[in-house]
Amino acid sequence: MKILVTGGAGYIGSILVPMLLNKGHAVTVIDNFMFKPNSLSDCCANDNFNVIRGDARNEDLICQEMASADVIIPLAALVGAPLCKTDPIGTQTTNQDAVEMICRLASKDQRILMPVTNSGYGIGDKNSECTEESPLRPISLYGVTKVKAEEAVLARENSITFRLATVFGMAPRMRTDLLVNDFTYRAVHDRAVVIFEGHFKRNYIHIQDVARAFCYGIEHFDAMKSNAYNVGLDDANLSKLELAAAIQKQVPNFVFLEAPIGEDPDKRDYIVSNAKLAKTGFVTEWGLDRGIKELIKGYTILRDSVYANV
Repeated sequence: MKILVTGGAGYIGSILVPMLLNKGHAVTVIDNFMFKPNSLSDCCANDNFNVIRGDARNEDLICQEMASADVIIPLAALVGAPLCKTDPIGTQTTNQDAVEMICRLASKDQRILMPVTNSGYGIGDKNSECTEESPLRPISLYGVTKVKAEEAVLARENSITFRLATVFGMAPRMRTDLLVNDFTYRAVHDRAVVIFEGHFKRNYIHIQDVARAFCYGIEHFDAMKSNAYNVGLDDANLSKLELAAAIQKQVPNFVFLEAPIGEDPDKRDYIVSNAKLAKTGFVTEWGLDRGIKELIKGYTILRDSVYANV
């Protein structure tokens, strides 16, 4: 298929784009390369790969490149509450307005698959899991714009959204500021971390399984369309303290302490059910322990905070 990916040089795109190419798809990436990544360099040898340095908010450009696309995957976004707080206008225009534009320009036959954050659930109900039917109560600007964008995508029939748990794992365009990645980086290089809101729970998912979920959605689109799906590990609904303990098993001299300082701007504290996606037949391949082992090896190579969004 002909697939257009905006923001394809980012953390998710740097894994997803090569995977799509390996499956024989023709992929066009539009990215402004704001973080100066070289994450898609290896793709340039593939004749089915096309890359454009441009802005996902440029309607003329998007309209031109969408014309021949079978599938559109809008990854372009300012990701994370701290980054969005520093640029609220860029957040609104990229995370929400640009996606609404794609929905407006797309024909009814074109397929859209979009990632959303499950931080949209906000503070969860202590007595129940968050399912796709749970109320969305985003708190940060990041969460609000992603939820609004999801509404626009699901308002059309030919679409799927994936509500991603906190993503972790190595990627060509690395992000060390995501929670598992961050804690493991500190375990390897600092040997210690101070944790706030240590009992707040959230769900986790490896980036390879995120990319696999998109490929699975393309391959099973007719059966899955017009729905949102939580994407996470059922055995990884963990508190920050439980996560740190899991890392400590592989880095024994890692010390973590809890302190009454700091707060999560998204107030993420919830348990998520991923049963809906599992019922379609999708199976994750990367567990938390395997991902931590991968990160430990990766951080033997990486020692620079330039790989964080903030």
